[in-house]
Amino acid sequence: MKNVIILGASGNIARHVIDMLVKRKDINLTLFLRNQNRLRKDNVSGCRIVEGDVLNYDQLKEAIQGQDIVYANLAGDLEAMAKNIVRAMEETGVKRIIFISSIGIYDTPLKPVLKPYRRAADVIEASDLDYTILRPNWFTSDNEVDYEITRKGEPEKGSVISQKSLATFITKIMETPEKYIRENLGIHKPNS
Repeated sequence: MKNVIILGASGNIARHVIDMLVKRKDINLTLFLRNQNRLRKDNVSGCRIVEGDVLNYDQLKEAIQGQDIVYANLAGDLEAMAKNIVRAMEETGVKRIIFISSIGIYDTPLKPVLKPYRRAADVIEASDLDYTILRPNWFTSDNEVDYEITRKGEPEKGSVISQKSLATFITKIMETPEKYIRENLGIHKPNS
């Protein structure tokens, strides 16, 4: 049985991941978000729901305690959030994290809107955690699963990825958490 926590559980990608994971009997799912009223009630009855803020260190540390995998799907002060996550995971002994960043964070010059994503990725990479950082392309709501990945340092490809594709890949990492450890991956729809 794996204990998985989703930080930012009301986000669109997180909702797709939740839909995939709630059907699984081998996962105990914790949903961490600021306002539980933003969850769709029909798909979370078997989940532990924790209202909290990633910027509140004590709330975050308590929620991460005892987890096997942390999946962070966040917006806001990403660098401060990443620092809190790393500290909480290190202090509780939790090692595995999947962290969503953005395409383009290694472009030169770096667009100002991407600087928080880059700083957060740098914080995660500087840690001793078993991370997978994902840098998705722009999201579509297409009902398809079609993706490929690029590794850090390789040219980014494509222009879009479906939310369902990204959620499927995230779920696959959770199923085989020994894969993609300490990797920073771009993800996109092939030939887009």
